[in-house]
Amino acid sequence: MPAFFLHVYFVFCGMKKTILITGASSGIGEACAHAFAAAGHQIIITARRQDLLDALAEKLESAYHVKILPLCFDVSKREEVFNCLSKLPEAWQDIDILINNAGLALGRDPFDKASIDDWDTMMHTNVDGLLYVSRAVLPYMISRKKGHIINIGSIAGKQVYENGNVYCASKAAVDSISQSMRIDLLPHGIKVTGIHPGAVETNFSLVRFKGDAGKASAAYQGYIPLSAKDVADTVFYCASLPGHVCINDLTITCLQQADAIYFYKNQG
Repeated sequence: MPAFFLHVYFVFCGMKKTILITGASSGIGEACAHAFAAAGHQIIITARRQDLLDALAEKLESAYHVKILPLCFDVSKREEVFNCLSKLPEAWQDIDILINNAGLALGRDPFDKASIDDWDTMMHTNVDGLLYVSRAVLPYMISRKKGHIINIGSIAGKQVYENGNVYCASKAAVDSISQSMRIDLLPHGIKVTGIHPGAVETNFSLVRFKGDAGKASAAYQGYIPLSAKDVADTVFYCASLPGHVCINDLTITCLQQADAIYFYKNQG
């Protein structure tokens, strides 16, 4: 790493910030929590399962000796989001970085056969959830004239693939929302970054294929996908740049993936 960025990294690590991460109980969200906690920042972690949140909070506090605030709510439920985030303890209100990570894919079926319930869940979580959390957090940032919102999208939002239909649409919405937020929040000094990963080996495919471990495992065969840590390291880098620098949009894939469709997979 060049000397300039090493300096920025250590300055960032030396300044205690408050980070809010949605969908923090597993995958990319959990990896982000570890990355920022390791740098000494206090973190608000959110997810739908209290037991997983409590376990992660204990692990982070023990490993990194930082303060963790676990908040259990469903991002797709507007009332839950605003009830929780509008009543933050004073010590947690100066949110510097919001990582909108909560999201999921359900099913891999053609449009005419896909479950409408799955469509609703994806749109409510991936789109509504991001909107609700962002609006609930923005007053804290606007009052201070600074902040950084990092939206975790997907390469599926850049390019539609077969049987991706509504999942692709939900992530295209995340891309468009990120761009519009970047424009509208300019007067408030708030950064907005959209990060769009390709294939990442987490429990994402297991959820998508509704617990079918065989199908989930097959999705990553023949190539080395990204890890949750790879994406978390990218998020951390974007968050650690100087105040006048903003990465607006970033797509990240593994070496063997060119875009949402083309992979070079090892044979045998």
